[in-house]
Amino acid sequence: MQNYAQQQEFILSQITNKYFQRRDFSGCDLRGIDLKGINLSGINFIGADLRGANLSGCVLTRANLSGANLMQASLREANLYEASLCEANLTNADLTRANLCGTFLWRVKFIGSNLWGASLCDVDLREADLNEAKLTEASLIEANLSFANLTRANLAGAKLLEANLTEANLTGADLTWANLTKANLSKANLWKTNLIYAKLRDTIMPDGTIEQPQIVIYETYP
Repeated sequence: MQNYAQQQEFILSQITNKYFQRRDFSGCDLRGIDLKGINLSGINFIGADLRGANLSGCVLTRANLSGANLMQASLREANLYEASLCEANLTNADLTRANLCGTFLWRVKFIGSNLWGASLCDVDLREADLNEAKLTEASLIEANLSFANLTRANLAGAKLLEANLTEANLTGADLTWANLTKANLSKANLWKTNLIYAKLRDTIMPDGTIEQPQIVIYETYP
């Protein structure tokens, strides 16, 4: 009977063998495995246990990680374009500068996760839990964050142009210098939200009003 280390080595050899046709690792125990920089595009990791795994720099385009446990995993600068992470657990994971554009993140858990500088354009983050997540300077252009939990999230300098934040919970969130141009905040909870220097051009506010840009009139003198 193989021990844990042997199982990990065997799975790693399967994943990295370019002639290996099996692309299904759903439900596998991959805790702590080091897959740094490997091309994992299109692989099935549904429900896999990837706690503490090193996926830094990996190519995970169109991979299926739905329901996977990625707590404390490292995905720094990973490419997750159009991957599926629906209902995955990424609590305290590191996704610094990761590419998540077009990714399916419905009900994902990003509690306390580091998403500094990450690209999250046009992502589906409906009902996602981003409690205390670090989204400083992240790009969330046209992202769907309706009903998302962003309590105490750090969104300083984030780009939220045309983002859908309908009924999102932004209690205590930091939106300093964030760009919310044409974002939809209808029925959102902005209790103690920091909006200092935030750009609110044509932004739909929680009460349904539209924030208009400030018009500055310059007087000329003869």
